[in-house]
Amino acid sequence: MSTPAIATVRLADFILSDMEAIVAEWEAFARTLPGTGGMESSALRDHAEQILQEVAADLSTAQSPQQQLDKSQGLAPPLNARETAAQTHAVLRARSGFDIKQLVAEYRALRTSVLTLWCERFPTRAATDFHDVVRFNEAIDQALTESVDFFSFKVDQSRNLMLGMLGHDLRSPLQAMQMTARLLGALHAGEKVSQAAGRLISSGARMQQLLDELLDFNRLQLGLRMRITTAKSDLEAIAREEIDELRAAYPQREVELQCDGETIGSWDVKRVQQLLSNLIVNAFTHGAPDAPVKVMLTSDAKDVRITVANHGLAIDPALLVEVFQPLKRGAAATQPSATSDGLGLGLFIASEVAKGHGGRIEVESRGTETAFTAILPRSV
Repeated sequence: MSTPAIATVRLADFILSDMEAIVAEWEAFARTLPGTGGMESSALRDHAEQILQEVAADLSTAQSPQQQLDKSQGLAPPLNARETAAQTHAVLRARSGFDIKQLVAEYRALRTSVLTLWCERFPTRAATDFHDVVRFNEAIDQALTESVDFFSFKVDQSRNLMLGMLGHDLRSPLQAMQMTARLLGALHAGEKVSQAAGRLISSGARMQQLLDELLDFNRLQLGLRMRITTAKSDLEAIAREEIDELRAAYPQREVELQCDGETIGSWDVKRVQQLLSNLIVNAFTHGAPDAPVKVMLTSDAKDVRITVANHGLAIDPALLVEVFQPLKRGAAATQPSATSDGLGLGLFIASEVAKGHGGRIEVESRGTETAFTAILPRSV
């Protein structure tokens, strides 16, 4: 393509007419990044031309002051509804093993290459057309935002898939360990063996809980819904069974159960057990170790409420708004007896189980007591 006359050369025209020179500099810079030695020229140039074409098209499109502000902040929508070149480039760079610093460095180099070449070729125009420079920087910032967002999403998705597969593969050996521990405990081969078996059973139960939380978290992060399969069941019976198991796993802690009202409804038994276990273990973790954890079941015609209360320092009100967010352990910092051997997913998973049943979890923390209440409709 021949270079337009100097009088008519805007930055958009320059980008299109000198595309090869700009892309060549892009490739040369990309080749300096770690891990690119064996990449083909086409891979190094990946989507550079398409990105520049979209930038040039953006420069040639009229925009309002609000659109200009949005773009400068990386908030503008893509020019096309389809996946942009910047987004596709980010995916391919992630697959090639680039990290986010390398991705950002490419855009920094692209910005410098275009402006430097333009200034060298048309110094008068470049020195006077400040508007084009501003528009160009906005367009590059928008493309960079699209790339970084998509790159981060794909990296997170890949990590979640890997963790999900790892968690799934760990199930079988963990189940084998738990079965062996139970067998040792049933042999009555002496006090030391029984004590060791008990420790293995307790540790195995804790590992199973962590693994279940990890798998559920990854499923939710991948955009999949929590599996809920309901059947008619008695919430009191579910609670008693789960509390008995927790008493065996945490023999040093005391749990009290109170029931008031009708507790028959339609629930996913395993999920409700998971919810109850997470709330009680959270109470063990953050509550006073010398005070019992109280579990109360109350009901009305529509809902059954599960309240798990513990004594101890109240949760800071500023932390209550994020207590159900994943990977948060805010309450632990306020309780001297608290341990932090979990993943910070227990309350998040419990909340998702309640939502899966069409319900919710509320929390109240005042004085020396904290209470979490799961409100579950009798039917989904």
